[in-house]
Amino acid sequence: MNTLSYKTKSAKKEEVQRDWFVVDAEGEIVGRLATRIASVLRGKHKPSFTPHVDTGDYVIILNADKVRFTGNKLEQKEYLRYSGFPGGQKRRTAKEQLDKRPIAVMEDAVRGMLPKTKLGRAMIKKLFVYTDGAHPHTAQQPKPFNF
Repeated sequence: MNTLSYKTKSAKKEEVQRDWFVVDAEGEIVGRLATRIASVLRGKHKPSFTPHVDTGDYVIILNADKVRFTGNKLEQKEYLRYSGFPGGQKRRTAKEQLDKRPIAVMEDAVRGMLPKTKLGRAMIKKLFVYTDGAHPHTAQQPKPFNF
C-alpha cells in the first residue's frame, strides 16, 4: 500500500530568503500601489507564506512625491494626527500632506494594510521610501518590481 504523506510546510524565520525590490511610484495611484507593496512586505507572493512568520521582502519606493489620487481625494481626504495633549489634533488634506511630507503618504497607506501587531510593526521596517529617483541600497541589488 502506497501511503503518501502530505505535510504543510511552515516557514521558519531562519529559513526565509529575502529579496529587495524597487518600485517607481511616479504616476501610480496611491491605494492600488500600496496594496501590492503590502502584499510583498507580508510575503503573500511566495509559496512559503506563513501567516505568523515574517516571510516578506524588502521594498524601496522611489518618486513618492509624484503619486496620484483618484477623484476628489486630493482635496477631500484628510490625514489626522494627535499630539496626546488636549486640543492637539491636527489635520491636513492630501494635497497639503503631499507638499509637506510626501513620504508619509505612502508609508501611511502601506501601514494601514499591514497587521496591527508586533509582526506588522516588523514588516513596515522593510519599507524604504524616497522622494527622488535615487536610493542608497544599490549594494543589495534590488530587482525592479513588476506588478
